Amino acid sequence: MFPIAYDPIYKYPVPEGHRFPMDKYELLPLQLLREGIAEESDFFSPEVLDMQAVYAVHDRAYADRFVQGKLSKQEMRRIGFEQTPLLAERELKIANGTLQGALKAFDTGIAFNIAGGTHHAGRDFGEGFCMINDQAVAAQYLLDHNKAKQVLIIDLDVHQGNGTAHIFLNQPRVFTFSMHGKNNYPFRKETSDLDIPLEDRTDDQTYLRTLQETLPKLIDEVWPDFIFYQAGVDILQTDKFGRMSCTPEGCKARDEMVLRLAKKHGIPVQCSMGGGYSPQLRTILEAHANTFRVAGRV
Repeated sequence: MFPIAYDPIYKYPVPEGHRFPMDKYELLPLQLLREGIAEESDFFSPEVLDMQAVYAVHDRAYADRFVQGKLSKQEMRRIGFEQTPLLAERELKIANGTLQGALKAFDTGIAFNIAGGTHHAGRDFGEGFCMINDQAVAAQYLLDHNKAKQVLIIDLDVHQGNGTAHIFLNQPRVFTFSMHGKNNYPFRKETSDLDIPLEDRTDDQTYLRTLQETLPKLIDEVWPDFIFYQAGVDILQTDKFGRMSCTPEGCKARDEMVLRLAKKHGIPVQCSMGGGYSPQLRTILEAHANTFRVAGRV
C-alpha cells in the first residue's frame, strides 16, 4: 500500500527501569500486518546512512564524536541513552529510513518510518533520545539533490521540534512549523518559522480548531512541494509527559486533516511516528496505527 521503513534494531535495549516504550517499534508492524493495513512487501529495512548526508545538517565534529562513541558523559546525559556502537547504527538506519522513504513518497504519495521523528537533535547537539535529526537529514537531501524546492515540516508532537528549528534557522527553503505544549520539554525552546504553543489540558476542540485555522493558510503561503510530518501521539490525555487532554479520536482527526490537505494539494508526505508515552502500550499502538489507517483511507 505504501512504503514503511522498519528494522529490528529500532527496538534498542535501554537501561533497566527506563520508561521509554521501545516495544512499540516491534509490535506496531505486527499490528499493521494483522489488520491487513500493510503487507510484508510494504516494509523495507534501511541501510546505515552515508555520513555525507549527516554532515549536511549536523556539525561534522559532533556527528563524528557520536558515531565514534566519543561524546562526553554530559552530552550523553542530555541524550538519555547509553553510548554504544549499536546506538549509532540504529540512529543512522532510522535517518536513512526517513530519507529513503521520502524518495519513495514521490511515487506512492506517502511513506512511513516506524521510528524517526528525532526532532530534538540540533546542528551540534543531541538531547531527549535524539542524536541525528532524521527529517532534517532527509529534507536537506531533497533540496541538495533537486528533488524538492520548498519543504514544509509539520511537527505535531507535544514537544517542540527544537532541534529541527535550530538546524534550519537560516534555511529559507525549509519552513518549520511546530504546534506543541507550551509548558512541555524542552524548557528552552528554539525559534521555528511558526510556533504555536498550547496551554496545558488543551482538548480536541481547541486543538483541531487551531490546526484548521493554521495549516490550510500555511500551505497556501509556503507552497511546499514536499511535506515531512512528525506525528507524535503524546498529545493524548493519557500520556505521562504530554500535559494535554486530547482523545484518540482527536489525534486521529489531526492526522486526517494533515493527510487530506497534502492529498488535496498533491504534495508527497514522509511521516515519522514520533513520541508516545501513555502507561498502557496498547494505547500507544492504537494511536500510531490510526495514522496508518487514516493514510489508507486518504
